Order: sequence, then structure tokens, then C-alpha cells
Amino acid sequence: MISYSTATRARSAAGRPVTALVDGCAEVGRHVVFAFRAIAGIPTALHRYFSHVLRHIGEVSFGYASLLAGGGTIGIVLAMSAVAAMMVGVETQRGLELIGMTSLSGMLSAIANTRELAPVVASIALAAKVGTGFTAQLGAMRISDEIDALDAMAVKSVPFLASTRLIAAAVCVIPIYMVGLLGSYVATRLVIVNFQGNSAGTYDYYFHLALSPTDLWYSLTKAVVFAIIVAIVHCSYGFYASGGPEGVGRAAGRALRTSILAIGITDVVLTFALWGLVPTIPGVGLS
Repeated sequence: MISYSTATRARSAAGRPVTALVDGCAEVGRHVVFAFRAIAGIPTALHRYFSHVLRHIGEVSFGYASLLAGGGTIGIVLAMSAVAAMMVGVETQRGLELIGMTSLSGMLSAIANTRELAPVVASIALAAKVGTGFTAQLGAMRISDEIDALDAMAVKSVPFLASTRLIAAAVCVIPIYMVGLLGSYVATRLVIVNFQGNSAGTYDYYFHLALSPTDLWYSLTKAVVFAIIVAIVHCSYGFYASGGPEGVGRAAGRALRTSILAIGITDVVLTFALWGLVPTIPGVGLS
């Protein structure tokens, strides 16, 4: 005969998957609702908390003690973009050498750096350096009951804490992305022309032939969308953090993983949406 404790444990084990599924759906719904609240609070943040928006813009762009911290986010994006673009130049040169078409290296540089490398690198750097800071700041306020104090004082906590940071991230990613894009162009050209010895004139000709203003606008659109996703994800995890300092640390790690995964999925969707399933190369007519 089965004892009462054994039956209770069996029912508990059978219900765990259902409970985990329900809890997961509830958490996803909570973050989705927070995202809508943060976006809807943008007008309130601009009207009431504009000074805080300006302060967050300074923090996101240059950080505290920027000369000692690697130049803030701009310096990190420039370094990451340059290193990644160098590898693009090396692999582009090697691949084109196999088919005897090294003259097209400038074209591939314009396409790869503009459409994929620059916006993705800028957003990942933003998530790693700025996004985790957002999670830690809001998480510390949550566990110390500062967010509850804001609500008690009739201060709208989501516009004040999340919408202001969302605006700052969307604004600051534009110059950060441009610096990273310029660094990637220079680094790829340096590898292909100066290190590999390719013709500078041929490289520049195909580079300018393949690069169009439309591509630049689309690429900037991707960077801004990624920045918004990063700000929403990290602010949401920080806003709902629990469990003391350890819980804030776990929230920062989960937010970083979620934002990077969201960037990857959104990048694929936006690439197909902006350039189509069968993209064309400007100035060449290839598809």
C-alpha cells in the first residue's frame, strides 16, 4: 500500500513541469507589460524628468572617470569594432584569394561592416557595459525599498527609472554606433590594403560602389532598435530583482543573456525585413 508521503511526493513531482511552465509564462508577461509601460512613459519622462535624461546620456556615452575606464562606452565600441573588422578583413581576403576575386574585398567590407558588424557590436557593448549597470542600479533600489518609496511619494517609478534610461540609450547609441562603424571601415581597409598589399584604388572603388545611404540608414535603424531592446530588458530585470545582493547579481546575468539572445533574433528578422530575402548590392545590380 502506498503511504501518504509517497503519494504527496508523486503528485508534487508530477505538478512541477506545469508549475514551471505557468511561472515562466507569468514572468514573460511581466516583462512584456513592463516594456509597454516603459515605452508609454517616454512622454512623461521627457516632460517631467528631462534633467535625469541628460544625466543618463552623459553616463551612457562617457561613464564615470572615463579616462580611467577606457573612454566609456564609446572607447569600448571603437576597440571591439576595430578588432572584429580586422578579422573580417583577414577572412575576406583569404576567401576571395581562393576564387581569384580579391578585387571585391572593398565591396564585402562595405556590406558586412554596415549591415551586420557595426550595429551588432555596438549593441552588445551597450548591453555588457551599460545594460548591466542599469540592472544593478535598479536592482539595488528594489532591494533597498527605494522603488517602493518612489511609489509611496506618488512618483511614477517606471517613467522615472526606466523610460529615462530608455531614451538615453536610444539617443547615445547613434554617436556610439557611428564611431564603431568608422572604426570598422578603417580597420578593414588597413588589413586589406596595408597588410595584405591590395590595391587601394580598387578597394576604394568597390567600397564606395557597394555602400549606399539607404544601407547606412537601415543599419542605424538596427542599432537604435537594439539599444531599445537592451534598455528595456536590463531595466525590467533590475526593476523586478529580488533576493538581496545575490539576487541582483543573478538578475544582471540573466538580463545580459536575454538581451544578447534578443539581439541575435532581432538582427535576423530586421535583416530580412530591411534588405529582403534576396538582397541586392547597390551599384552592381547583383542579387
